[in-house]
Amino acid sequence: MAYALYLAGFDVKDVHMTDLISGRETLEEINMIVFVGGFSNSDVLGSAKGWAGAFLYNRKAKVALDKFYKRTDTLSLGVCNGCQLMAELGLIYPGHKKMPGLLRNKSGKFESAFLGVRILKNKSVMLGDMEGMELGIWVAHGDGQFSLPYPEKDYHITMKYSAQTYPANPNGSDYDVAGLCSDDGRHLVMMPHLERAFFPWQCGYYPTDRKKDDVTPWIKAFVNAREWIENH
Repeated sequence: MAYALYLAGFDVKDVHMTDLISGRETLEEINMIVFVGGFSNSDVLGSAKGWAGAFLYNRKAKVALDKFYKRTDTLSLGVCNGCQLMAELGLIYPGHKKMPGLLRNKSGKFESAFLGVRILKNKSVMLGDMEGMELGIWVAHGDGQFSLPYPEKDYHITMKYSAQTYPANPNGSDYDVAGLCSDDGRHLVMMPHLERAFFPWQCGYYPTDRKKDDVTPWIKAFVNAREWIENH
């Protein structure tokens, strides 16, 4: 993830929870947070509840995060475990009484696959100008089923799995959702790993006539974020 951001022109900084809990990091000089994928709080499933608790029950970490989200010059991205975290903390739709949830995959097992997603018409900072693309991407999760308590129209859906049936929709998410963004387009969550598919050689399949591409279209999402920050 850090390398994808670096290639897109970001000045990248690793921030650990201990930095936030101790007050060594306040996020005041950060314009974009990326909550990365991969297990947190040891290799166990559970929709990032432990990670969320580290924010909720440590004052300095919570104050830093709250201040970050109150600013208008910030972006955030949550992928896989990071998506679960943002859902747990209510960062996607803070105005909703019932928050999106990430449940155990309907298959009852961990799913790892290279599959397709369709990018819908959306106003996400990162994906807004990628409307209409259908791209390959990796998934790797056990708790990836979006549970959305409101009608589809109440969510800003950025991407859906290419087909409704299993295994194309690997987790049984409501409305086949693979990604959501906040109403203002600044905060994006997704279960698939775009940072694992920005080089052609990372992809399980890549079109023969595009094999000489230096990067895949996914890098555009990171460039869009960097350009937005430069302009804001």
